[in-house]
Order: sequence, then structure tokens, then C-alpha cells
Amino acid sequence: MKNKANIAVLVSGGGTNLQALLDAEKSGALKSGGITLVISNKADAYALTRAENAGVKTATVLKKECGSQEAFEAAILRLLEENDIDLIVLAGFLSILSADFTNRWPERIINVHPSLIPSFCGAGFYGLKVHEAALAKGVKVTGATVHFVNEIPDGGKILLQKAVEVLPGDTPEILQKRVMEQAEWLLLPEAAEAVSRSINEKKTL
Repeated sequence: MKNKANIAVLVSGGGTNLQALLDAEKSGALKSGGITLVISNKADAYALTRAENAGVKTATVLKKECGSQEAFEAAILRLLEENDIDLIVLAGFLSILSADFTNRWPERIINVHPSLIPSFCGAGFYGLKVHEAALAKGVKVTGATVHFVNEIPDGGKILLQKAVEVLPGDTPEILQKRVMEQAEWLLLPEAAEAVSRSINEKKTL
């Protein structure tokens, strides 16, 4: 019986949320799960370097090389199965997963979104676009949400949320950084620990 849930982190970019997870594992804040695989859909994602620096196995799956969404998801599934993965964490993974994929992993995929869902979420809302929309609307409070992933973009059950103040003079870039530092990097490790602990408890029943 494994003591820890095996976690795969799916990434597309710089990997700051991945780094938050790696740091949490190192500090012991993430103790019920261990990051054993990082998969990127971009060959030049700096997140891969972060994973390699931490001694974590990496893989790259490129949709254009796979030829279709089905083949792309099948390649990811093979990697997950080969590595005995229990939990998938989407950390800035800029590819929508189909219902066929998400239905295989009920309440085993989590994502962090840089707003307080249901505000500024869904198809087309990612990265700086979320913060641009929040500032354009004039909201005084934004934040981040960790949720389970289903076939609807940002549509799964909410696990954790944290509010972050919007300040006068904020640009999308400044607000993005504050939301990461004050919400995303705290919530994602906390949610990964909670879901990993739940997975381990179910295994021992």
C-alpha cells in the first residue's frame, strides 16, 4: 500500500504554480501526495526545467504532433497510467480536456483559476485575460479558486477560494502577481493535500 498519492502536474508555461507545489512538498505542507510526473504541452515551457531541477520526471506531449485531440489525450492517459498517477493537477495548463478524458478521473483532477468563480471564468478566460476583464469591470475584490475539473471549462465543484483586494493603479500584470502570491500559491498546495489525503483514505477502506 502506497503511503502517498502520486500526483501528475500538467503545465504549459513558466510553472510558478508548479513551484508552489514543489515548495509545499519540500516543506511538508504537501505530505499526503508526492509529485512524480510533470507533463507539458509546450516543449519550451520553463515548468519542465523547474521539475527537472527538483528531480521530478518530465514528459512533453504536443497536440500538433499527435494530430488530434483524441490522440493528444490518449498520449497523456498512457503516461498517467504508466506512472500509476492518482491525482492530476492543472497548473497553468492551457488546453481544454474533453468529457471523455475528465469522466475517467472523477474528482481526481483539480485546477486553479485566477478569479472568484463564477466571475471571469469559462472559455476564453485564462492568464492575463482574466485580470484585464476584472479591471475593466471595476471590481474591488478578485481572487483565485481551486476546483475539480469536468468537461465544462471552470465548471467543476469549487474546493477552495481566497479573495484578493484590487488596488488603485493596478495593471493586469500587477494584479496577476498579487493574486498568485496571495491566493494561487497558497490554495493549490492546500487543495492538493486535501484531495491526496482523501484518495489515500479511500484506498485504505
